[in-house]
Amino acid sequence: MKRRLSLKFLEVYLLFVALAFLVIALYGETLFKNYAQRLAITQMTQQVVSVANDQIEHIRESGAINVTELNHLSDITNLRIFILNKENRVVYDSRTRLLGRTIPDFNSLDSPNSILIGNFYNTFDRDMICAYSYISFGPGHPACLVLAQDLQMARDEAQHYLPAAYLVYLFVILMSFFPLVMIYRWVLKPIGKISEGAQEYAEGNLSHRIRYYSDDELGYLSASLNDMAAQIQSTDETQRNFIANVAHDFRSPLTSIKGYLEAMVDGVIPPENQDKYMNIIIGETERLANLTQSMLSLNSLDDARLGLELSSFDIVAQIRSVCDTFEVICQRRGLHFDLIFSSPAIMVRADFGRINQVLHNLIDNAIKFSHEQSLIRIRVREVRDKASISVKDFGQGIPKEDIGKIWTRFYKGDRSRGKDKRGTGLGLSIIREIMRAHGESIDVTSTPGSGTEFVFRLPLAKKGE
Repeated sequence: MKRRLSLKFLEVYLLFVALAFLVIALYGETLFKNYAQRLAITQMTQQVVSVANDQIEHIRESGAINVTELNHLSDITNLRIFILNKENRVVYDSRTRLLGRTIPDFNSLDSPNSILIGNFYNTFDRDMICAYSYISFGPGHPACLVLAQDLQMARDEAQHYLPAAYLVYLFVILMSFFPLVMIYRWVLKPIGKISEGAQEYAEGNLSHRIRYYSDDELGYLSASLNDMAAQIQSTDETQRNFIANVAHDFRSPLTSIKGYLEAMVDGVIPPENQDKYMNIIIGETERLANLTQSMLSLNSLDDARLGLELSSFDIVAQIRSVCDTFEVICQRRGLHFDLIFSSPAIMVRADFGRINQVLHNLIDNAIKFSHEQSLIRIRVREVRDKASISVKDFGQGIPKEDIGKIWTRFYKGDRSRGKDKRGTGLGLSIIREIMRAHGESIDVTSTPGSGTEFVFRLPLAKKGE
């Protein structure tokens, strides 16, 4: 791609050079000849008027033309100069060949100052540029001054311009190499790098990075492609980790179920002990069901970005209801809820079922993390137009190096699992996705040995909602 594009630019450049040379070769000489002819006509028009005025002044003073001056002018300019009287008879010729000859078809009085291109009424054997102007030898003696120049001689002057034109053409061609090099450096080369990078990505090499840094559109495109590759690479790694974690978490309970069932079938486990192991099998199947349900919840969050069913409800009443569902396990471990509300009822606008899921997961985790005979503090307060909900335990806490990992799907650090080793590692991921769907975030602060606190916010319900 890079070489083909560069070759196209080179072909266009060479075509331009060839066409420009062809135009100069074919039309340049004609254009210069026409220009030289127009220039000669202009100069002779001005010159004949000047010479006529000089001769009129000399005739006025001496009564005769200034032959010496006319001969001298003819010699130095190579012009043919002659004068016709009113009968169109040549009374003066700088070359003497026309002296005494009559040119019957010419009438200078019709156009006293004019230009005629041709053989001047068959006077010459080739085309001439003839400029003529009216003069007078006195009253009743009009005459016409004619200056003639060989037309071919005027056109031959164009030959002096052609070398200069070719020199300018060569200079322009040489100068055009500079923008051509700049185009290659600033456009073609970066496009080549981008093309190579795109090819690497197409072949699956997502670790490749396009090394082109600039503030222009190509630099932005390179950075965008690099970011895209990094995101795809990250997504692929996440997907691989996801599949590996799912396989691992499914394999463990399935292995247990298979092992216990085979032991029962083979008679390794006596009938009187089968109830015990059947309960273990039931627990493992519940674990698989919970894992499947959590995955389905995450899938619905990812695919639909939550079709939230927003309603107004009392978050205080909802928290009390969720806490009641954990009453038995809290009594068994000697845990107590410390509920702190800024108002007896705080109305929020959110999806009741999803927020119930958030509260359930946070409180369930708090119970897992807590030491026996300790508190779980839940605080709700109004901050401007939001309700701030905090769930804090006073358990072992989360190490600093694990804080950034707890939102990762299937992440289950040893300390983060508490005393319950049967979690799926998806609870916090689900919580974060639910809060994102609500346009809110959830924050966590934790100190090892002192406990962990999660804080999230919900919009307060407006009157009439």
